[in-house]
Amino acid sequence: MIPVVLVTGAAARIGASIARRFHAAGYRVVLHYFRSQDKATALSAELNAIRPDSVRLLQADLLQLIEIENLALQTLATWGRLDVLVNNASTFYPTPLGSITAAQWDNLTGSNARAPLFLCQHLAAALKESHGCIVNIVDSTSHYGLSKFAPYAMGKEALANLTRSLARELAPEVRVNGVAPGAILWPEYEGGDNEAEQNATLARTMLGRLGSPDDIAHAAFFLTQASYITGEIIKVDGGVLA
Repeated sequence: MIPVVLVTGAAARIGASIARRFHAAGYRVVLHYFRSQDKATALSAELNAIRPDSVRLLQADLLQLIEIENLALQTLATWGRLDVLVNNASTFYPTPLGSITAAQWDNLTGSNARAPLFLCQHLAAALKESHGCIVNIVDSTSHYGLSKFAPYAMGKEALANLTRSLARELAPEVRVNGVAPGAILWPEYEGGDNEAEQNATLARTMLGRLGSPDDIAHAAFFLTQASYITGEIIKVDGGVLA
């Protein structure tokens, strides 16, 4: 039986690298996207050209609970099974204290914590049936707090707690782990490419360089193969927090 993986936020950046890594290992890939239809379509065409009928696209707004439920149902209807769920979709931008709005709170904690929780809830039974696993993409610095990013950091730390909690609740049938990226790609929000901030980040990194999306993809895939690891969060941050 060919295994199936669902990767959320898989159209570009880290998500696309994760999708490519699992596809190269022989998985069928359910590729979730929200707004990045052109990128998602291009990635699907790229991978299906390598192996026909190996990738399907599903669109969903993960801030809407009904769309999360529909994503889960459509995923299971695609190939009739699910072996791996990778919760990668995330929203990231600064929210300095004094300027935080309820909409920003809902957006940042919703995408980083609430959506993974409810998607796990809808897919837990299928993952138990396949003795599958969940990999959550966390953040290597959220545990220590992020100045001007409080709602985002709170969402990612909640996701880390969800990882450990579900590892206990879904054991022994389903393993749940996380990958915590460090400096992998510079952020896309306005002002996120500040050269001084980038240099300061790299100066704190033992390896002295930016990581790559493939580093995260390899770690995520490793966790799906490591059959005696659960409840762990692996930092892939070049040694920033070692």
